[in-house]
Amino acid sequence: MHGLRKIYGSGENAVAALDGVDLTVGSDEILALIGPSGSGKTTLCSIAGGLLTPTSGTVIVGDSDISSYSPKQLTEFRRNAVGFVFQTVNLVSFLTARENLLVVDELGPRTRRRARERADQLLDELGLTKRADNLPAELSGGERQRVAIGRALMNEPQLVLFDEPTSALDTHLGDQVVALIRQEMKSRGTAAIIVTHDQRITHYADRVTTIVDGRIIPRTPDLVQ
Repeated sequence: MHGLRKIYGSGENAVAALDGVDLTVGSDEILALIGPSGSGKTTLCSIAGGLLTPTSGTVIVGDSDISSYSPKQLTEFRRNAVGFVFQTVNLVSFLTARENLLVVDELGPRTRRRARERADQLLDELGLTKRADNLPAELSGGERQRVAIGRALMNEPQLVLFDEPTSALDTHLGDQVVALIRQEMKSRGTAAIIVTHDQRITHYADRVTTIVDGRIIPRTPDLVQ
C-alpha cells in the first residue's frame, strides 16, 4: 500500500479513515495490526482484500494493482486471491463443516471432486475430520474458528485477512487458534494480516504495526542498555 487514503463524506463532514498509509507485507509474512477502535484497522484490511476501494493511493497484492479495479474485477480478485476470517466467523448455520468449505467452490468455476478432496484435506490438517459432518451449532468456538480458517484457505490465497480471530475465545483456545494460524500460513508461504486487540497474537506475528487515526505509527527502536 502506498499513499493510501479513504475518505468518508465530503466537505466539512469528511472523515479520513485512512490518511496516507504506506505499508508492505512480505509474501509469507504474518503482520499483526493493532490500534484502538476507530483507528482504521478494519478499513485497511477491507481495502487490502478488495471489499472497499480507496479514495486515493495504490494497493498491490502479488502482481496485481487492485486500486483501480472495477467491481467485477474485485469480485474475481476476492474469489481467487484472498481469504477472509471474520470476527463473527460467519459460517452458514445450516451447512456442515465440510459444506461450509465447499461454498467457496460454488462461488467460482466449480471443480467438484477436486474441491471435495481439498476440503477433506484441510479439515484433516485442522483436526476436524471427525467433525466434518457437524453443523456449526454442534461445534465448539475453537472448532468453528478452525472451520473458518479452512474456508479461507480453500482458494489457495496469496493473502489471508483475519479480523479479531480470538475475540470470542478463552486464553487456552485463543493460543491454540493463533498457533494454528501461524502454522498454516508458514507451511503455505501465505501472507497474513491479523487485526487484533489481543496482545497474545503479537507473539506469533513476524511484525507488529500500530495504526492510530488512520495513520501508521512508526515503531520506536528498543533502547540498548
